[in-house]
Amino acid sequence: MTRVYENTPVLKGRKTYLGVLKVLVLVFAMLCGVHVCSTFLKQAQIERKKDLFESQVSGRPRRNNVIYQSQFSHFHYPKPQARLECGGNPVRLFVIVSMQRSGSGWFETLMNSHINVSSNGEIFGQKYRRQNVSMIINTLNRVYNLDLLTSSSKNECSAAIGFKWMLNQGLMDHPGEILDYFTKRGVYVIFFLRRNMLRRLVSILANSFDKEAKLLNGLHVSHVHSHEEALKLSRYKPTINVTSLESDLEKMESTAVKALEYYNSTRHIVVYYEDLMKNPNKLMQVEDFLMLARMKLKSRQVKIHKGPLSEHINNWDDVYRTLSGTTYERYIRAKY
Repeated sequence: MTRVYENTPVLKGRKTYLGVLKVLVLVFAMLCGVHVCSTFLKQAQIERKKDLFESQVSGRPRRNNVIYQSQFSHFHYPKPQARLECGGNPVRLFVIVSMQRSGSGWFETLMNSHINVSSNGEIFGQKYRRQNVSMIINTLNRVYNLDLLTSSSKNECSAAIGFKWMLNQGLMDHPGEILDYFTKRGVYVIFFLRRNMLRRLVSILANSFDKEAKLLNGLHVSHVHSHEEALKLSRYKPTINVTSLESDLEKMESTAVKALEYYNSTRHIVVYYEDLMKNPNKLMQVEDFLMLARMKLKSRQVKIHKGPLSEHINNWDDVYRTLSGTTYERYIRAKY
């Protein structure tokens, strides 16, 4: 009797259906596995690049806990056409390499508070100075020869001359020529980066909004000097596009890693915003790197987005769900 039922069309159809269903489930599981593995491998590659870079840095000769490419110091003796009093004054050349909304403005004001440092600001913010590599080299020569004056530069003859260069302002377009220039002239490269790219994204979106809204008395400002101004700007909570969030964060990270790879052979030091916020004494490492006398450095700038990220993102729950379980989950849990 049982054998008869086993051979009925109904049971045969049910077995066929279950077999097809098992195959579909298996295929779906395989596709999910491939997607998860590819995502993991891609992020692992980025992490390996970071680890490799950090290991290369930590393996270099040290002096006063600062990393040097060699033990020889590079002095230059500019011959400015206008500032003749500074002619023949020995100086070291440096550049602060960073990304917008990473705290580089704050860091530069700290450096400029040193009596022997003059940093000229974001000189390649003006597009005509980076139209081609010839214009870039010409601008670099003018800065380092003390022939380019900006609102950020000092009138005094300084021991260290430099400026701030954003990664999207021509620096990544001509790495070969710029690396050659840095090497030949012995430029000290200070990478100032941010670990938490999600906080950087919040700052970018908030700053972009203020360009139109002009929340402070009808004026747009990128940096503030009072807690009252910071509070007004921090009240705006951007809504983040969660659809492209992971890819946006990946692009930010990969850009920073690529810059480190391009200019890894320069005389350089890497400083992270979060590390400096936690330990202001990190500035002494930068002073040692530039071989400057140690001084107490200060800035009038005030941090805008304080406290947990959940207080600064309009669709926080969506962002939290999107990044939970991913390699970027660390961003939503980090303090800075």
